[in-house]
Amino acid sequence: MAFTEINSKMIQATVVPGQRLFSQRGAMLAYKGDVSFTPNIQGGQGGVMSMLGRRVANEATPLMTVEGSGTVMFGHGGHHIQIINLTGDTLYVEADRLLALEGTLQQGTMFMGSQGGVMGMVRGQVTGQGLFTTTLQGQGAVAVMAHGGVFEVPITPGRPVHVDPQAYVAHHGDVRNKLSAALGWRDMVGRGSGEAFQLELSGSGAVYVQASEEKL
Repeated sequence: MAFTEINSKMIQATVVPGQRLFSQRGAMLAYKGDVSFTPNIQGGQGGVMSMLGRRVANEATPLMTVEGSGTVMFGHGGHHIQIINLTGDTLYVEADRLLALEGTLQQGTMFMGSQGGVMGMVRGQVTGQGLFTTTLQGQGAVAVMAHGGVFEVPITPGRPVHVDPQAYVAHHGDVRNKLSAALGWRDMVGRGSGEAFQLELSGSGAVYVQASEEKL
């Protein structure tokens, strides 16, 4: 794995010759060794359609390509950082939450309506995340940012997980999402803010939830 945790808000990446990392611009805090940082103007490995999807979806968080030999420390805005290791499945995450990722992961975009139909589109509008989301697939690690720390909730067949849409960070696995109205739900749990929706995730995988309703 390329990333190790220094503390809850900083990680260290090991850069080796012949292997690339991508990071959010401005996220490099310090580095040692012979390491280069170049703007990634082609949107990673997603190709032209990925670039188009990001542009339409405002999924245009600029990335840097990190190469060479050495170690780099990353952090951004004092946000909490969660390292997620993928072993062949797909991670669905908003582009602005990406801090760094290994170049072995295939980047792309997905239309939210394709997961959950019309409700998937509604979810994008309600959460302010847009109609597209970033996908990362393959073998490798990715570091995502969140407010107040992140906890992982397993999703198993027949046992859907319900999440406050504003606390949702990312999910992976064979998971479908559905936004449902739940009148009185937020008031019942003591967090009535006028929003009466909950995000239902079902299937097999996991969802990452932050301990805050703040957006990045």
